[in-house]
Amino acid sequence: METIASLGVDIGSVSTKGVVLGSDGKLLAHEYLYTQGDPLEAARELLRSLYSQLPVGTVVSSVGTTGSARRLVGAMLGAGAVKNEITAHAVGALSRRPGLRTILEIGGQDSKIILTDGKVVTDYAMNTLCAAGTGAFLSSQAERMGLSVEELGQAALRSDAPAKIAARCTVFAESDLVHKAQAGHSKDDLLAGLCRAVVLNYLSNVGKGKRIRPPIVFQGGVSKNKGVIRAFEVELGCEIHVDADSHLMGAVGAAILSRGTATGKPFDFAAGEIPCSTKVNSCAGCANNCEIVSFYQDGTLLDWWGAKCEKGSASA
Repeated sequence: METIASLGVDIGSVSTKGVVLGSDGKLLAHEYLYTQGDPLEAARELLRSLYSQLPVGTVVSSVGTTGSARRLVGAMLGAGAVKNEITAHAVGALSRRPGLRTILEIGGQDSKIILTDGKVVTDYAMNTLCAAGTGAFLSSQAERMGLSVEELGQAALRSDAPAKIAARCTVFAESDLVHKAQAGHSKDDLLAGLCRAVVLNYLSNVGKGKRIRPPIVFQGGVSKNKGVIRAFEVELGCEIHVDADSHLMGAVGAAILSRGTATGKPFDFAAGEIPCSTKVNSCAGCANNCEIVSFYQDGTLLDWWGAKCEKGSASA
């Protein structure tokens, strides 16, 4: 018996997430891995892993992509839906928690807040200017202290007196951590202070001026850090919901959004193995001098993007 499903891929600068979602919303396969500066190779590895997990009889009828490399990987996979992160994360979260009002999301190098009326997005904000307060920032601090990110969160929970750490800038935060350590603060208090600083940085920048109302869900890789979860709960004074698949919600949303694009032809996971390449040229059509990215699969031009006006054209 066939099981009809959808493939969703969320490919960012730090991590690549993928899910195969059944029509009933059940995860049939999922994967989380690091992009490592090569989104196409990360997508190939992702497809191999997802395919190996699929139950017999699974037919993927549609594909959706989101994330910073959504257009590139979408062209590679022939995706029917290529959606921005705000839309994908909101759809994914609302599919799991209908009626939620606020989505807090902190990823590897960016963060965002999404407000809903319980059904659709009403407002949002993003912070992509600085890595301070993101997953990459926390990972670097954990590594500097000889801990994994998971250990960092657990250590932070043991603290009753978080140190006051300034986390608006990675350089200042590291300097502040060293200073506080030299002053005699315990490692647990330093780590709890770091988690609290990340939350305060998020609320004062990304969440500034936003009406944050429960029910609240926390998504992205940093949502797995229990120290940050507790810091959010202390600062906001309410429960923060973190689903087991919170780090996959962008991919879940992309899969759901793809359902209306099914063509009747099943997706072939071998598509990722077809040789592909990109070519970048500067458009001379106007003073913008846009960088045009052309995507080729097996030598054939499949898609191109980057033009800011109608004068843009693909590379030869």
